[in-house]
Amino acid sequence: MNRCNETMARLLLVACAAVAGLAFAFPPAASAQVIRREAPKDVVLGRLVVTQPPIVTMDGKPDRLSPGSRIRDLNNMLVLSGSIVGKELPVVYRRDGAGLVHEAWVLTEEEYGKLGGASGGSPEGHKRFAELLAIIFGARR
Repeated sequence: MNRCNETMARLLLVACAAVAGLAFAFPPAASAQVIRREAPKDVVLGRLVVTQPPIVTMDGKPDRLSPGSRIRDLNNMLVLSGSIVGKELPVVYRRDGAGLVHEAWVLTEEEYGKLGGASGGSPEGHKRFAELLAIIFGARR
């Protein structure tokens, strides 16, 4: 007594293969999205030199990196502080609650020059600084 119909089994196999093929033809929408780099909020412009991690100088003054600090390069990749010892880098940075440097984003010299002219103490200077920072970070991918 044969309970398996060969025609139905083949039809079921073809249907499963077609569904599997559609899964590859139409990838999920999340995989098509691009990661965008947002401009950091509440940052200050400066020049960072790592002397001996976690000891740094910020704008020529002695400072310190916080535990768990993050330094991001032009591609938004993390940079280990030991790999940039002795290099003077233009950055925008943020401090933690204890006043230590917690996050820093490396800039090019051109970007640093553009932001340097907009970092005045007036409210309009701060607004222009935020606008330029958003343009710079929006242009990066």
